[in-house]
Amino acid sequence: MTTPDLTPPAAVAAAAKKGLELREKFGRGGTDVGVRRAEGLAARHAVTADDVTHISSYFARHAVDKDAKAHEWGDESDPSAGYIAWLLWGGDAGRKWVDGLKAKLAKA
Repeated sequence: MTTPDLTPPAAVAAAAKKGLELREKFGRGGTDVGVRRAEGLAARHAVTADDVTHISSYFARHAVDKDAKAHEWGDESDPSAGYIAWLLWGGDAGRKWVDGLKAKLAKA
C-alpha cells in the first residue's frame, strides 16, 4: 500500500487561515505552537506521520473546549479562544482529515 497524501486539503487550509485572521482580530486563541501549525496548514505544507499524531491528539484533548461559556463557539463576532485555537489546528475539517489519515497510515 502506498503512503497517503499528507498535504492538507483546501478546507483544512481555509480553517487554519480563518483561525489566524480571528486571532489577529481578537487577540486571543491558540499558542505559538498553534500559530505555527496554522501557518503550515494554511500554506498547505505536507505534514509528517508524527504531525498527524500530534494534530489528532490536540483535537482529542480540546474537544471539551466546545462547551466553554466565556464566548460562543463559532460566533465570529465574539469567538471563544478555544474556537480560534480549534481553527488554527484545521477545525472540524482538520479533525476529520487527520483521523482518516491515522487509519490509512496504520495500514501502510
